[in-house]
Amino acid sequence: MICSMTGFGQANRSFAGYKVFIDVKSVNHRYSEVSIRMPKEWAVFEDSLKKTVLQSVKRGRVDVFVTAERETASSRSVTVDFAYADAYLQAAEQLKQRYGFSGNVELKDLLKLSDLVQMKEVRTEPDEQFEAELCACLQDAVSRLSEMRLREGAFLEQDIRDRLAELKRVHVELQAFAPQVVQEYANRLNSRIQSFLQEQTPVDEQRLATEIAIFADRSNVDEELTRLQSHFQQFDELLAEQEPVGRKLDFLIQEMNREVNTIGSKANHSELTARVIHIKAELEKMREQIQNIE
Repeated sequence: MICSMTGFGQANRSFAGYKVFIDVKSVNHRYSEVSIRMPKEWAVFEDSLKKTVLQSVKRGRVDVFVTAERETASSRSVTVDFAYADAYLQAAEQLKQRYGFSGNVELKDLLKLSDLVQMKEVRTEPDEQFEAELCACLQDAVSRLSEMRLREGAFLEQDIRDRLAELKRVHVELQAFAPQVVQEYANRLNSRIQSFLQEQTPVDEQRLATEIAIFADRSNVDEELTRLQSHFQQFDELLAEQEPVGRKLDFLIQEMNREVNTIGSKANHSELTARVIHIKAELEKMREQIQNIE
């Protein structure tokens, strides 16, 4: 099952007097990385949220954005600093006695004092139930993210399978051309020797056979073609696995490239070289697609 590393998911849920909105997006990354942005008073739940993401996402960078709105009017409490008021009244009485002032301190005078009366919002401390609801909301968003990653992964898989089928087709052609390389070399070598000697001196057949044998050994690509076919089989098996296979596929593409490069360097044959170039081009396109697979 092929899964893309890019996707997006959203979810929202109401609980504890809040309407919580969660957006989740993921992009390519060599490993798994989770970044969470949320109200700072909920930072204590960051580890639980990361674990929730990593249960479903095995590879890629995931950014989680948590925002919240209050659904109900917040409760508030009013507190009075009576010690501050007493000190103020005592100071006022001392001023009257010392300087002969008249008049009394009234309520409106006290209310003008900064910090005498304070209004505070009463907040319910987040608890385990709050944490469970928050993680459940995130799980909803991650589920939608996973659905999108799977849909995109299906398109990637189909494209990769089509290119793999093309590689197999060209591989058959390579197997057909490989024996011709030695035979054509033998014919060219014999022709050049006959031309050089102008048919005045008979060709040393043993020496000619030795040269052809040396060339045949150097240009033999049977082993590379066999390994390449084995890589195709492994590729098919990986595409059928249920676990993330992006890294394994990337490694296998590198091995295929290595075999194809060796074939190209060994075989001095125009038709074979053209097919090697075609395979390398297809492998590069496959590699680009695999960079996006989990």
